Amino acid sequence: MALDAILQAFVTLNGLSTSPFVLVALAFVGAYLGSRAVELIPYTRRIIERREAQAAAERDA
Repeated sequence: MALDAILQAFVTLNGLSTSPFVLVALAFVGAYLGSRAVELIPYTRRIIERREAQAAAERDA
């Protein structure tokens, strides 16, 4: 039963992946979710804050 659902999902995604409009929409959704994930993960947020602080220090110097 579960295998049938998994195979059906793959067939559906394969059909959708041939449409360029769906691929562009998935790219935008993926980019948005990726940017949200970077903001929410504390480790990556610290890296971004360090880079911003370093850039600000270089501008001031």
